[in-house]
Amino acid sequence: MKGPIAWFVDNPVAANLLMGLIVLGGLVALPNVQQKTMPDIDIEIVEVSVEYLGAAPEEVETGVCIRIEEAIAGIEGIDRIRSVSAEGACKVTIELISGYPKDRALSDVKNRVDRIDTFPAEAEKPLVNLYQIRHNELQIALSGAATERALKIHGERLRDGITANTSATQVELLNARDDEISIEVSEESLRRHGLTFAQVVEAVRGSSLDLPGGSIKTRAGEILLRSAGQAYLGEEFERIVVLTRADARSSAGRRARRRWVRGGSALCALRRRDGRHDLPLSRRRTESPRSGRGGEGVRPRVRADAA
Repeated sequence: MKGPIAWFVDNPVAANLLMGLIVLGGLVALPNVQQKTMPDIDIEIVEVSVEYLGAAPEEVETGVCIRIEEAIAGIEGIDRIRSVSAEGACKVTIELISGYPKDRALSDVKNRVDRIDTFPAEAEKPLVNLYQIRHNELQIALSGAATERALKIHGERLRDGITANTSATQVELLNARDDEISIEVSEESLRRHGLTFAQVVEAVRGSSLDLPGGSIKTRAGEILLRSAGQAYLGEEFERIVVLTRADARSSAGRRARRRWVRGGSALCALRRRDGRHDLPLSRRRTESPRSGRGGEGVRPRVRADAA
């Protein structure tokens, strides 16, 4: 009895037809073949993070991490709990049993953590999230002989344009430092006016805010009242009154100014190359991108913004 190979040798037309069908099927299926730079991985992990600024790792462990571990112990679907205590922060990683519904576990953990009322007063509100791997789909860099502030403004405009005009949903500025308002009051000024720094802080906190004032019903309709006093610029903070006397008026400080966050490691600063600042922008997504498709829609937007 002849085998299939011997039969195809005796019938070359049938072999050619089979080979043609295989090639044709491959060409038809080629556009639908998934090409990804990295495989999609389903991570069954819930993370709980809490900031406790100014606290040592030992204080973070006893005041935050242990209380979270005790609160979530016994929740159905948990395989293992790990916690890391660092200076000013706590992170608890909860690994789930394979196949257990992640949304249900996230809801259970969040409910347990939200019921904890014994956190230190200085601790921030806990953040409970599902762990997600974000793939770096595309990275571009702005470079030019401009100030760091000007480059950041241009990068924010480009980021907003890419988000609004392409399919990208997550575009981040990397290594860009945040703005802050710095109010500096000299010790001599405090002594001259008989003030403490805590009084200055309370004056700024109590004056720089927006407050709802209720509503007034009239025949023409309802009028909403709102006090708009939130300060955003250094000049606005300078006008905040700290102390009022019969003969003088002391403002929050004529040296209030907007500046960059200083200090930190070298990762907080923009890279420099040939005396020019470099500001990287990263386009990311939770699912692995298709190979070679990361720049779709971005290049035309970059060219339009550069023009």
